[in-house]
Amino acid sequence: MAYFDVDSKRTTTHLAGVAVAAQATDAAAPPAPHPSAPIPVQGPSVGESVRVRLGETGLDVFPLILGGAEFGWNVDLESSHAIIDAFIELGGNALHTADSFSGGRSEHIVGQWLHSRGIRDDIVLMVRVGGNPDHPGLGPVNLVRAVESSLTRLRTDRIDVLYLDATADTSTALEDTLATAEWLVESGKIGSLAAIGYSAAQLVEARIFASAGFPRITVLDVPYNVLRRHEFDDDLRLVAGAQGMAVTPSHALEHGFLAGRHRTRVRGALSVRGAQLAANLNRRGSRTLRALDAVGSELGVPDAAVAVAWLLAQRLVTAPIINAFAPQHVEELVQGVGVRLNRAQLADIGRASE
Repeated sequence: MAYFDVDSKRTTTHLAGVAVAAQATDAAAPPAPHPSAPIPVQGPSVGESVRVRLGETGLDVFPLILGGAEFGWNVDLESSHAIIDAFIELGGNALHTADSFSGGRSEHIVGQWLHSRGIRDDIVLMVRVGGNPDHPGLGPVNLVRAVESSLTRLRTDRIDVLYLDATADTSTALEDTLATAEWLVESGKIGSLAAIGYSAAQLVEARIFASAGFPRITVLDVPYNVLRRHEFDDDLRLVAGAQGMAVTPSHALEHGFLAGRHRTRVRGALSVRGAQLAANLNRRGSRTLRALDAVGSELGVPDAAVAVAWLLAQRLVTAPIINAFAPQHVEELVQGVGVRLNRAQLADIGRASE
């Protein structure tokens, strides 16, 4: 009997241990989801399948380009990276910065993000040069130095689309700039050429040089939105359309005014941003915001999305360049890609902004 008593005790102890282990496992296991709980989203976002051809560059981009004008100025490094992450998660794939943004800090921030995420080949990187005080203008020497400096700050070996900023240089001969750009393309440092600040006549001249073997300017940046329609004049439209250029308007929200968050003047000394916003705090600006409010309420989207949708409805516009202060702003702007304004809505916004 003693033998069976001992064995029984061992068996009982063993079973007790199994029971305790089972209880511990049950306690550690997460509770089963409720039948009515939302299904978690897995896999790539819907936005990853939304792409448009960027003119003759051979690149496909999301219909919005995330700009880095605020990075290093009004937005710190961590917040900037969160904004880029939000943009990529929603399907974005094109980033735009400049060597003049925050004295190059914007490029540093974008470069750190590219290095840490390890997805350089999935990103269309766009850089504007010509405005950095260390390498001003588009002369041959400064243009090469500007590109090399940008590559260093961005931690990459190539720039997919290089924007030549003619607003910062009115003296360098276009032929000299394009000859230098030809060397940069052949060396693999840049992929395609874009322009900002060039007149219609200069773009025609650039196409003549292209017929002689120089690289073509295939992308055009114009400071353009519902309040700045005059910036994209008839001659520039005609040339851009005839040359099949992709138009990537900057200032899509007019320094944030068209988001509708700022509707009253701020007393006291104004910051640079405050002065930019104050310039539109007038009857025309108020009428425009009311029109955006009405359309936004009708469609169930914020004013910023309506402003983006208005741009995307304009002929020749490929992908506006947007800037954001927070990830939630990116979400608002991306909604504009899915909005299709009808003729009545476009007419109402157009009349209000006249």
